[in-house]
Amino acid sequence: MPQNEYGAQQREHPDPTEKNRPIPWFVLLGVGVALAWAISYILTVRDDDPALGDRRTISTLQAKAGGAAGAGGAVDGAQVYAAQCVACHQASGAGLPGIFPPLAGSEWVNGAEQVVASILLHGVTGKLTVKGSAYNGQMPAFKDKLGDAEIAAVLSHIRSNFGNSSAKVAPDAVKAARDASAERKDSFNGDEDLAKLAKPAN
Repeated sequence: MPQNEYGAQQREHPDPTEKNRPIPWFVLLGVGVALAWAISYILTVRDDDPALGDRRTISTLQAKAGGAAGAGGAVDGAQVYAAQCVACHQASGAGLPGIFPPLAGSEWVNGAEQVVASILLHGVTGKLTVKGSAYNGQMPAFKDKLGDAEIAAVLSHIRSNFGNSSAKVAPDAVKAARDASAERKDSFNGDEDLAKLAKPAN
């Protein structure tokens, strides 16, 4: 073998190979300590300080979720309306012509509180006449979705907004309407059923 070729071979580095290089023990120890601290922090640290978040306390969230007044506060009827009603009846309360009836100036909204409370509790299907115009849609029932305080709050909101000026509705009035119609399983059949409901008892 020529001398120059032998010298070239001597200058070559060995081919790279994989070796077993375990993670250093002190790195594993550090990761384990950090993980243990994180788990203990999550399990043990609870703070109701609103300054640490979006300034809502646990009592505020419970009141909104449960529909009852909590920690001296009351249910926000405008918030319930925005969450449950605005998609159909619109932010202005004008509804959508021929599709969803208006709440503004509605004889049902401004009528007897027992009737309007029953409408929210059980919903309405079929022909419903509002301000001289007939609507033939379906309003869902809220008896299983909203509590008495929430229904009272949203009724009070719509009866005092959108140009309406009717009296507020108390949770007790909603409870009375709920108890009086506890046997009802279906929605009201539009004008036909609601007219009977609005008719004074003899």
